[in-house]
Amino acid sequence: MDASVGNLLVAAVFFVSSHFIMSGPLRKPLRSALGEQSFLLAYSLVSLLALTWLIVAFDRAEPGLPLYDGTAIVPWLAASVLTLVAMTLLLPSFARNPALPGRKEAGLGTVIPSGVFTVTRHPMMWGFALWAIAHMIAAPTLPVAIMMTSIIVLALVGSHLQDKRKLAGNTREFGPWQRRTSFWPRLGKLMEMRLSWLVALLVWFIATWAHYHFFGIPAGIWMWIG
Repeated sequence: MDASVGNLLVAAVFFVSSHFIMSGPLRKPLRSALGEQSFLLAYSLVSLLALTWLIVAFDRAEPGLPLYDGTAIVPWLAASVLTLVAMTLLLPSFARNPALPGRKEAGLGTVIPSGVFTVTRHPMMWGFALWAIAHMIAAPTLPVAIMMTSIIVLALVGSHLQDKRKLAGNTREFGPWQRRTSFWPRLGKLMEMRLSWLVALLVWFIATWAHYHFFGIPAGIWMWIG
């Protein structure tokens, strides 16, 4: 294995494991020792350093030969559709999301899921995971596979572990919420989100335009009309 790819692999392992360790076995002792605010600051700094290392290592990794031509029509369309779906899940996930840090738990047990939370209770993490899968399809190289796999594992396994941790900490509020929502996306509910699809399509169009015109890497329809 090329040394640059080896460095990327180590960075990816650290990126995932540091999140799991700090939010898992070290969470309680660190919160007790540092206090809530200092713990959150330390968690954020470690996460930022891990992400920076991952990005730099990815940028420096030798790409090698792709597994297949990711610019062919079928993989390119599949990747484009997945990024649009990811955007449809991600954009509305910033509002009233109980999974985000600092959100109050009181009253969550009586909340009836609406909007994107009728699709999945982790729309943000599924958005990141689908975005990562799309990049693996469009750019089938070893560095892309390593980086995007780390994002997928952190997003989905991390969400599952968060569910277990929150349920154990507050069954009264999170029990009803988890029973009313689904971890796995409900595709039928996703298709009902007409406004979200329209907004996501507009943002997707702008984002893929910027992806090509600012970074020189074609994305979406700009593969053919750039």
